[in-house]
Amino acid sequence: MRRGGPCRREATESPVSLAGRAHRARIVAGLGFAALAWTALYLAVRPLAAWLGLTVLRLPPGSPAASAAEFFLYETPKVLLLLVLIVFVMGVVRTYFTPERTRAILSGRGEFAGNVLAALLGVVTPFCSCSAVPLFIGFVTAGVPLGVTFSFLVSAPLINEVALVLLFGMFGWKVAGLYMGTGLAIAIVAGRIIGLMRLEKWVEPWVYSTRAGGNRSAEPLRFAERVSAGRTAVRDIVGAAWPFVVAGIAVGSVIHGWVPENALASFMGRGVWWAVPAAVAVGIPLYSNAAGMIPVVQALLAKGAALGTVLAFMMAVIGLSFPELVILRKVLKPRLLAVFVGIVGTGIVLVGYLFNAVLAGGVG
Repeated sequence: MRRGGPCRREATESPVSLAGRAHRARIVAGLGFAALAWTALYLAVRPLAAWLGLTVLRLPPGSPAASAAEFFLYETPKVLLLLVLIVFVMGVVRTYFTPERTRAILSGRGEFAGNVLAALLGVVTPFCSCSAVPLFIGFVTAGVPLGVTFSFLVSAPLINEVALVLLFGMFGWKVAGLYMGTGLAIAIVAGRIIGLMRLEKWVEPWVYSTRAGGNRSAEPLRFAERVSAGRTAVRDIVGAAWPFVVAGIAVGSVIHGWVPENALASFMGRGVWWAVPAAVAVGIPLYSNAAGMIPVVQALLAKGAALGTVLAFMMAVIGLSFPELVILRKVLKPRLLAVFVGIVGTGIVLVGYLFNAVLAGGVG
């Protein structure tokens, strides 16, 4: 009788392989427990905020102080929980889209198809503004057309994954979908216009003399390493972002509690023609974390500000932030930088007007 048949296959598996499977199972179990704990905390936020405001702080119901406190006590843990979740997920996603892999995907594409693909990749590749220069150099020197490169550079910060998820959590799919759809449209159109204008001569000459880094073949990451990357992203990004979040919610709570609705609506309402360009002009020189902007957006909308005006302001702050423009100046001549700001800024203004015209019924 032969030995070592199928019934003995499991016994031949190496101890290293068995240990790897056990380690993976422990990680999956830990993720499942973390997901249950996150869900329980998220469901407990609203009743806990109400209990703190009414029972512990004993604020008079309906007063400005009670309204502000309820907003702050509810939104702070809610936004932080959403931030932890999406940053962890995107930290794992980031491991699949390295700069080298993104550059390889975009190389050799037709220009319009490249614009569309670059804008879509910008959504799922959360590169920050500090990555703008090395990404720009890598794309251009690898043969990616200038317009395609700009579609990516517009999309990556503008359609911020944190803002997208928080908008969905606070306002629903309609607002989040409009934010993503119009952001993609701005990135695609802006990149296409810059590509048709053939502005390569306005890129700093030293960029083209820089050799792109070679595509080094690396071993694919293991599941545990991808999960570890997600945890690292939470530690680094949430650790740096939470003060912006709390500050934004504090500003939002003041607006929510004490700013009169009529006063705010009078200069940020749909009937004020100059409100959208003014909001964009004010937003460009400002700098704020996207997560810190969402509570301010929510408070402004609750007070009667027009959705288009508020989203245009947010897009200007996120998509045309002053630090990113300073960084891009290292590789772009002033004329090209001005064209970039002008085209993207105009697109954001048009989106603001479109939202105000179409969404007359408010948010819902």
